Amino acid sequence: MMNKIVILLAMLLGAANAQAQKTKLEKATFGMGCFWCTEALFQRLEGVATVRSGYEGGTMANPTYEEVCTGTTGHAEVTEISFDPAKISYDELLEVFWKSHDPTTLNRQGADVGTQYRSVIFYHNASQKAVAEKYKAELNKSNAYGKKVVTEITPAKPFYVAEAYHQNYYNLNAQKPYCRAVIQPKLEKLEKIFKAKLKKKA
Repeated sequence: MMNKIVILLAMLLGAANAQAQKTKLEKATFGMGCFWCTEALFQRLEGVATVRSGYEGGTMANPTYEEVCTGTTGHAEVTEISFDPAKISYDELLEVFWKSHDPTTLNRQGADVGTQYRSVIFYHNASQKAVAEKYKAELNKSNAYGKKVVTEITPAKPFYVAEAYHQNYYNLNAQKPYCRAVIQPKLEKLEKIFKAKLKKKA
């Protein structure tokens, strides 16, 4: 009887550990211009559980979109990504980050200009910091972009979720001019370069 109880407990503990490992998500936070674009890209990657648009890196608590747009709060438009490292690594997320925007333009992405549009990585642990800094150094050493990478690499700060109408923006507004002109080409590039990393379409 005792052996059966021990076996049952071991099975239950094993199942609990497997479930805990299965749901152990990590966070990555990137700023690469307008968060509508960033969100749309990372939502499509296999292993990414959730993507939230928001503001990080500033001095004001709970800023509004209008306040961040003034460029005086110090926040960047970012996306907070929850991902399963068993399915997609932080290195792979960084690869998408570097190849999906221009990290050589200071406080600017295309027509979006201001400190809120800066290229930035907010790291959540020492490992993320080391990987991001190594990757940036290699890009600059190889002169990958023909210009110096100016991406800011800094510790994660309080993240403030953006207003509801900013969430899941592309999926809800795909026909709007900005989505078609700016986001759609980025998604097409993602499809070409990272096809193997994309979620399977239902």
